[in-house]
Amino acid sequence: MGRRSQRDAGGASCRPAAVIVVDSSVWIAHLRGLDTAAVRKLFVIGDAEQILVGDLVLFEVLQGTRSEAHARRIERDLTQFPVVRMLSLALAVQAARNYRRMRDLGVTVRKTIDIIIATFCIAGRHRLLHDDRDFEPMTAYLGLRVV
Repeated sequence: MGRRSQRDAGGASCRPAAVIVVDSSVWIAHLRGLDTAAVRKLFVIGDAEQILVGDLVLFEVLQGTRSEAHARRIERDLTQFPVVRMLSLALAVQAARNYRRMRDLGVTVRKTIDIIIATFCIAGRHRLLHDDRDFEPMTAYLGLRVV
């Protein structure tokens, strides 16, 4: 991945038209050297599209590292992109609402963090690049936009 300077993800003046949140499933596949469709998409995202790294995504990637040195390298690489907080009071309430909606539709959300990531993307009108089947029902029922 090419280096990008860390920018303020909240500033409208530096935000391109398309903002993409990359899920940990893609970063982990990339770090493992896997050749997946999602990893290939990660490499073709152009300068017209900004990549955001969510703090929860960063957490998921870093928790699985082999060593502290490995974790520091990955942290350094991922923080070249804007890192954003994914949960606030309003988003927590909305994520819980989305969870209940999915449950009422008969869909089991297996990981709480996924409903938070999806809610963050929906609220911010961001697209999500993922390689995790758990997001598919959220695309169908909640309007999550994916790459």
